[in-house]
Amino acid sequence: MAKNKKPKEINNHPNKIGLKDVAGYTIAEAANMFNLTYITSFLKVFMTDVLKIAPKRVGYMFIVTRLWDVINDPLWGAIVAKRKPGKDGKFLQYLRIVAVPLGISTIICFLPYSDPNSIFYNATLAGNPTLLFAVCIITYLIYCTMYTAMNIPFGSLASVITDDPKGRTLLSTSRSLGSGVGGAVVSLIAPFIIYVGTGTIDKTTGKEIEVADGNKMFIYALLMGVMSIIFYLVGHRNLKERVPAVDEGKIDFKKTYLGLFKSRPFVMIALSGVLISGQLQFNSFNTYLYKNYFTETSLGVLGTVCTYLPMAALMLFTPKLAARFGKKELCGNMSIISAAASVFLAVTANNKDFIMWINPQQGIYPAWLFMACLLLIGFGYTFVSLTCWAVVMDVIDYQEWKTGVRNESAVYSAYTFGRQLGQAIADAGGLFLLQWAKYDSETAGNGFITANDTSNKIMFICTIIPAVVYTGVWLIFKFGYPLTKEKLEPIYEDLRQKHEQEAVNA
Repeated sequence: MAKNKKPKEINNHPNKIGLKDVAGYTIAEAANMFNLTYITSFLKVFMTDVLKIAPKRVGYMFIVTRLWDVINDPLWGAIVAKRKPGKDGKFLQYLRIVAVPLGISTIICFLPYSDPNSIFYNATLAGNPTLLFAVCIITYLIYCTMYTAMNIPFGSLASVITDDPKGRTLLSTSRSLGSGVGGAVVSLIAPFIIYVGTGTIDKTTGKEIEVADGNKMFIYALLMGVMSIIFYLVGHRNLKERVPAVDEGKIDFKKTYLGLFKSRPFVMIALSGVLISGQLQFNSFNTYLYKNYFTETSLGVLGTVCTYLPMAALMLFTPKLAARFGKKELCGNMSIISAAASVFLAVTANNKDFIMWINPQQGIYPAWLFMACLLLIGFGYTFVSLTCWAVVMDVIDYQEWKTGVRNESAVYSAYTFGRQLGQAIADAGGLFLLQWAKYDSETAGNGFITANDTSNKIMFICTIIPAVVYTGVWLIFKFGYPLTKEKLEPIYEDLRQKHEQEAVNA
């Protein structure tokens, strides 16, 4: 007698998404990362090594721009909330409107004013460091403003594409896929283009020292800016808003923001956003590590592969695992791997006895062991990365369920500010630490020998900070964030019924 087979689960949700939505969301996020990854990974190198601006001054620039974000983020949150929906919806229209200004703002950040071999060479700026620094601040402020103008509505977009929990997890996963693809185009390709050999051989590693080329950095910025515009517009054409966005124009934003910071789920996810985004930003300092400690800029490519390979391998399984075990549970139980691996790396990479035991010939930390630790960190962090945007949407749902008011743009702008705060702390703090390590912008562009005091301090900076951050992320998801799978399921159902009734009444 044949055994009865368990019937296949069918998703009959009225706002179920399709492959077109997944592709569109992936493509649009790739456009985001063309801009963001190139800016976060290489703008610091461009300013310190090409424009010869001291690290601490670049750090001040990031502080100034983040002070602007205190105004900029809530301002754009209010603009997005009050702006009437266009023919393509409330949030989707921004992919069309902001694409070109954002792409251009990325390009102008990499104009090599002080390079005599560039068509953009400006003797006035090259001879006046203060004026050059002021121009850099202005161009970066323009980029920050345009990126916020895109990022707030884009983040809110997922909540109106569908209110199906499975669909939202799929969108979060597709966003991570787009992030990985867009980031890979920068991280895997740019190092081979923007660095050139100096002809000087490092005595410790026996490899040629490489430096950043200002003209090539600008050309790559031009490529990323143009590609981002194309990808935003393609993503726009493939997406559709299905869940009616509420009219947020009469909402008291002061009351809303104060209420958010009294909400434990939001506070926890905001703190995680500060740490997650801060660490993603801080990863860019590995560029200095590969260039000046290992004297092998191509290690940046291998480092990217080790970080994102686990994500690529687990991407198809994560939505099912999240649906079965819960997003909080999955992140809390798996992120301990990242915490443990990063602590191990911090302890061993800064222990001279361990280094001499494992690599006595060169006396530097083995690159293969560094990469192995990155692989483990990437494995544990994958689950946080692939579900973090779905977790934000859960918090949006929770706030609506608790208060009766749905405000995607306010929640997302506050969360975005937290992420940008993390980026600011990472950038400014890292640059001040780089100054502490005595990294000299005047000579670093020409490379310098490894295994000296400066390169050892760079190794310390690039390992101790991740150990603290990944441990913090694990503690937040394991013990701080309260929205378990059991708590969320009745919230989903209550809101689904509410939205159906609102649609009938409309």
